[in-house]
Amino acid sequence: MAALLPYSSCFPRMGSASSPPPYPIGFFYGVSDWSKFGGYVSGGVALEKKKAPTGSQSVARVPPVCRAAAPSSSNVFRDLDADDFRHPLDKQNTLLLRAIPGLNEIGKALLGSLSEQIMLLENIGTSVLVSENQLPELHQLMTEAASILNIKSPPDLYVRQSPVPNAYTLAISGKRPFVVVHTSLVELLTRKELQAVLAHELGHLKCDHGVWLTFANILMLGAYTVPGIGGMIAQSLEEQLFRWIRSAELTCDRAALLVAQDPKVVISLLMKLCGGSPSLADQLNVDAFLEQARSYDRASSSPMGWYIRNAQTRQLSHPLPVLRAREIDEWSRSQEYKKLLNRANGANIVKKV
Repeated sequence: MAALLPYSSCFPRMGSASSPPPYPIGFFYGVSDWSKFGGYVSGGVALEKKKAPTGSQSVARVPPVCRAAAPSSSNVFRDLDADDFRHPLDKQNTLLLRAIPGLNEIGKALLGSLSEQIMLLENIGTSVLVSENQLPELHQLMTEAASILNIKSPPDLYVRQSPVPNAYTLAISGKRPFVVVHTSLVELLTRKELQAVLAHELGHLKCDHGVWLTFANILMLGAYTVPGIGGMIAQSLEEQLFRWIRSAELTCDRAALLVAQDPKVVISLLMKLCGGSPSLADQLNVDAFLEQARSYDRASSSPMGWYIRNAQTRQLSHPLPVLRAREIDEWSRSQEYKKLLNRANGANIVKKV
């Protein structure tokens, strides 16, 4: 039987009906075999900006994190609600979970103060707590991202030493949330990209994804205890759960775009987590990565390609990176996104006047 995870991790996981895993959600955009990133070790050195070759997108190397960040010029969504940017599949599956009587109370009882205290002490003991006096640039990036997304109280932010690029959040409704970012991720991304990562994690918090994920775990684990057809019910729930988790990730990609307000920033970090490193950053090309996404669509458009694609992705906790890049590119050109930007721009103009 799987243990319930009270936090949103960034590693995609795969599961089976016979051995259900705890299902995490988070930012990581890698492949399903997370050990493939185990060989990447951050050098711990702040790198300077280099000129990108002709035809590629210019990507600034990571500067030191001890300087204060420049004030953000992004529009602030002062009345933003989670459902304003929630992905349709995420919205549909969340409504189904909300409709189950008593599930909210059960989930909150399971996610009590003990689990919160355990994770809090772990972070204090093994990570660096970001504040105005500790890594102030990262603190400002988090504060700005929370303000843009209309989150009144930003979560605590911790930086943890790790060679695996990752970020995750504890997302328990009504509790003090926190976000953890690994040092290798800080080194891999530009400051705008890193802020988009923080915005993605804030999206999980704003949408209460951690809570709903736990509720879904409760349902599936309960199904396994039903004699006879319990396994079949659980397997069906498991597939639905994976589908919801993938749609939740698409929602939080949208939150990242709402903060970055530049689709190339979000697509660039997707590309880097797919196959980037500090030494390759100035050679990566966002347009080429989008063309790669379109070629994947073409390759999987035949009946056989469609079958293989679904077989490969239905047990993934995260959508494929190329598909997420395509999704964010399409949403950035949608009327829904443009209306949100116009609404924020209008509200900001009124406030200035």
